[in-house]
Amino acid sequence: MKRGLLIAAAAVVVLTGGILFLRGSKPEPVVEAPAPAPRVVPKKDVPVPTPATPVAAPKKAAPKKTEPAASKPAPAAVPTLASLQLDTDVPGASVFIDRQFVGNTPLSLDKLEPGTKRVQITATGFDSIQKTIDLNPGPNSITIRVKEVSLNARTSVVHKHGMGSCEGQLIATLDGLRYETSNKGDAFSIAYPQVETFVVDYLQKNLRVKRKGGKTWNFTDKNDNADVLFVFHRDVEAARKKLADGYARAQ
Repeated sequence: MKRGLLIAAAAVVVLTGGILFLRGSKPEPVVEAPAPAPRVVPKKDVPVPTPATPVAAPKKAAPKKTEPAASKPAPAAVPTLASLQLDTDVPGASVFIDRQFVGNTPLSLDKLEPGTKRVQITATGFDSIQKTIDLNPGPNSITIRVKEVSLNARTSVVHKHGMGSCEGQLIATLDGLRYETSNKGDAFSIAYPQVETFVVDYLQKNLRVKRKGGKTWNFTDKNDNADVLFVFHRDVEAARKKLADGYARAQ
């Protein structure tokens, strides 16, 4: 108990002395610490925006160079007129075209109208030869043999019936006479030995053909005269005569 009191008393003494000591000593000036410098917070590097690289527009493919098409040659001019080189196996024969004398063989003609032409050849010592030729635009070349027996004649005719008529082509070759028509009942083909009558009546404009022991045909045409029928008849008779003479000489 006493001891406790002693300790308490001692504590009071110590505390009191301390207070006195503190009062007797000069207080130390209080030095204020400098305010800390403001802390500079380093700014984070803000990325500078890079200007956007312009996106190039897609390049258009350059148009392919097309080679110029080769120019086509201009079409050759189509001839509108005809030329004729005519020769015969008898030099110097006279030539008539559509009844007009045009010269002697060998003969070259130009600036002729294309189409069907009637050619007549005459030579001394030979029978007259007549042919129908077709001239095409451009060059034409024909050789007519006077010394040979040849026949290829044709003409448009009208066959007169007892009632009515029909039209067709009357053709003569070395083999005989032939009539071609759409009327099959009138068509015929007759060899010369079978021909009984073959005559032309110029005034009546009629060409009569009769088969031996058979039918008779009377032909005319649409022309104003009987010239074409007459020439046809003459050519056939001339060829028949040559054939008969040749046969007689052969005998």
